[in-house]
Amino acid sequence: MKIAVIGYGSIGKRHVRNLLDIKNVEIIICTKQNIKNPNMKKIKIVKSMLECIKKKPDIGIIANETSKHVKSANELTKQGVDIFIEKPLSNTTKDLKVLKKTIEKQSIISQMGCNFRFHPCIMKMKQIVEKGIIGKIVSVSAESGSYLPDWHPYEDYRKGYAARDDLGGGIVLTCIHEIDYMYWILGDVKEVFSVTGKFSKLKVSSDDMSAIILKFKNNVIGELHLDYFQRPNFKSCKIRGEKGTIYWDSDHNEVKIHLTNKKRWKTVLKIEKYERNKMYVDEMNHFLKCVKIRKPSINDIEEGIRTLEISLGIKKSSKLKKMIGV
Repeated sequence: MKIAVIGYGSIGKRHVRNLLDIKNVEIIICTKQNIKNPNMKKIKIVKSMLECIKKKPDIGIIANETSKHVKSANELTKQGVDIFIEKPLSNTTKDLKVLKKTIEKQSIISQMGCNFRFHPCIMKMKQIVEKGIIGKIVSVSAESGSYLPDWHPYEDYRKGYAARDDLGGGIVLTCIHEIDYMYWILGDVKEVFSVTGKFSKLKVSSDDMSAIILKFKNNVIGELHLDYFQRPNFKSCKIRGEKGTIYWDSDHNEVKIHLTNKKRWKTVLKIEKYERNKMYVDEMNHFLKCVKIRKPSINDIEEGIRTLEISLGIKKSSKLKKMIGV
């Protein structure tokens, strides 16, 4: 199996490292960087998409800058290549209809790289909600805060795509994970309101904080805080139902449940020494299995388009200073 990795930033490198552990895989890295090849038997390096396509990959992993995702995806899908696209799908809806049409016409397997769908605690929360253990869901609140310069200390954070609006960065799109898993667990969103912009002293050209209200189609109300300047980094999610509440945070990596008739918290899942890379391994194994058996993935192109529309609506709401439909 030939797998092309388009882009060789931090996430591209992670995917390559993980793919090297899989048997019978030949990796094609498409990058303009001058890189050393530590594994000549399994890795080939090309400088352009044209060279990449000539190698006839079976699968494409799109891990370049956000603003280039859809162009790269369109070039590969026209050749019948199954695609894994790192989040977010894009920073605009331009050319998405073309991509979706090609994927449908070519019967291509697609998956978005939203690895938190493979986090055991997020999966457990979804399971609890689906079983109706805490009753009808009323509200959800989530948070994701971290200090952007800490992400890749070996790089100048100011030059990375996450810090640059022109490359499709910014807190809402780059940290789309919470929007994605809230959508995954609670369903589609009807309306959004946000205050989004640059508020810290970070040297970025993109938004670095967003305070968001989401109204889901089932009338669940969501509150979401995202930022680039928080230390230490922290993630959390609390889902409130008529019969109880479930809670998870990244400090403890445990899911707790409080049922109204029990009057105490109970830990239902505890992850000791959680290995973060496992999410990435699990999501890729899921995608490769879907490719093999020709089955739709857990997070295909349509889901990616929808979460992108919600995210762009969040940014638009802040500019218009009002709640808008998405």
